[in-house]
Amino acid sequence: MQPLKVGDQAPDFELAGTGDRKFRLSEVLQEGKAVVLAFFPAAWSSVCGDEMSLFQEVQSDFDRLNARLFGISVDGTSTLDAWAQSKGLTFPLLADFHRQGAVGDAYGVRLKNGMDGRALFVIDPGGVIRYSYLSPPDKNPGADGVLDALEKLRQA
Repeated sequence: MQPLKVGDQAPDFELAGTGDRKFRLSEVLQEGKAVVLAFFPAAWSSVCGDEMSLFQEVQSDFDRLNARLFGISVDGTSTLDAWAQSKGLTFPLLADFHRQGAVGDAYGVRLKNGMDGRALFVIDPGGVIRYSYLSPPDKNPGADGVLDALEKLRQA
């Protein structure tokens, strides 16, 4: 597994998300904001819950840095809706469910077991990856690397 690197063009995709909405990366980028993609293996797991809860806590930092956050897993939308509600997550969670793991595969983070790995990407409004990090599945990578990348992007 080799995740996409800084400087690579982010592959476009469209996925169903929480709240019965669809999201297309290229349309979100047209808003002129950076996009943070937080791939995670599975809802209802403790490490994923800790990671997404941390991202919820720093949501105001994403807003301040002109970025939109999306969590992505191979879970279905009904599972993600229930999990988001139970965790109080207000940012969209996207279901890489149909053609399981196809977006994770395009970003080089799909695991052999069919799940998406725990990975973070910051994509600038032009669709270029400015931060790429693959974490061990059992380790919460935190938000510092993403926030630092967004700060650098804002200063550029």
